[in-house]
Amino acid sequence: MKRVAVMFPGQGSQAVGMGKEFYDHYSEVQALYQEANKALDKDITRIMFEGPKETLTETENAQPALLLSSIAVHTLLLKEKIQPVMAIGHSLGEYSALVAAGSVPLDEALPLVATRGKLMEEAFPKGQGTMAAVLGMSAEEIEKSLQKVESEVVDIANLNSPGQIVISGSKAGIEQASTILKDNGAKRVLPLNVSGPFHSRLMKSANNDFASYLNSVDIKTASIPVYANVSATPVTESDEIKDLLIKQLYSPVRFEESIRYMIDRGVDAFVEVGNGKVLSGLVKKIDRSIPTFAVQDIDSMNDFISWYREGL
Repeated sequence: MKRVAVMFPGQGSQAVGMGKEFYDHYSEVQALYQEANKALDKDITRIMFEGPKETLTETENAQPALLLSSIAVHTLLLKEKIQPVMAIGHSLGEYSALVAAGSVPLDEALPLVATRGKLMEEAFPKGQGTMAAVLGMSAEEIEKSLQKVESEVVDIANLNSPGQIVISGSKAGIEQASTILKDNGAKRVLPLNVSGPFHSRLMKSANNDFASYLNSVDIKTASIPVYANVSATPVTESDEIKDLLIKQLYSPVRFEESIRYMIDRGVDAFVEVGNGKVLSGLVKKIDRSIPTFAVQDIDSMNDFISWYREGL
């Protein structure tokens, strides 16, 4: 049996119309979307399929929408008897990974991520925080440069792949850091279209409210190892999962490190489940020798299923 790791995308991968092809062709996907509308007490299906883009992009809509589209595809893969041996998600995607691993039920995960999104939006004044991708520098070089930022908070937020690291902080801090980083040898510093300083110390004010909500959610032992963003290590126990989800709000996403650990533990392929190809692109930058797939429509799903069944 082939050893497959599933990956779940985070915020930024949303797009109007995402998941509609699966919805139109599979009754089990329609049932999941109806369950989601009920759990969220809103028509998230309509927002996903019709937009407008601005409404879908709002964090409290984008987060449950991405989780739902990922779990819909994962459900179809399970139906095809494709059982992953490990899972990872990027930021929000970690919640999709936990649902896939049987740790959090979908009807509780959807309002959980909607609440998470709302609290993240409220943690720092709107429009005053942002993020930027730094290309062509190591984490150590970036860290050294960030120490020169004066009177503003800027942190490393995502360690994505060799030469691609994201920083997060106040708008004034990111502007200041961008100049310093370019002066110190960064190839490019690209502003990201996000609504806040996610995965930075500026998110800590959301901690208490999020922790109290999280404590009301029934988190179970995961059936497969889920690689945590905060620790880059596999977790299955509910108490550890809960603790790391709280820390995840203000800690960097250690994606590259996690992928390297997963490769070391023996996987035959990584498959990105849901909308977009961001994570499969990052894996290719980390290690080109590992097959990667991005399942986001019926054709790409059939391609992956064919590969999986070859030689079985």
